[in-house]
Amino acid sequence: MPQQSRYSDADFERLMNEIIMVLEKEGAGRDLSLMVLGNVITHIFEQQVPPQQRQAMVEQFTKVLSKSVQGTA
Repeated sequence: MPQQSRYSDADFERLMNEIIMVLEKEGAGRDLSLMVLGNVITHIFEQQVPPQQRQAMVEQFTKVLSKSVQGTA
């Protein structure tokens, strides 16, 4: 997923790698990993995004996610 934020590449990579390591350590397969990550994303939207902005942000997020996986198959 393209990174466009105020966070450094090192911070982004470190956190992403920690999350991946936890999923691998727990032996979470594809389905469980996607379910967990999906629930984490839902939690973030519900807790950190004002209700009036959620739908637009969800749509933008899904567009970026879709673009990030195009051509990787």
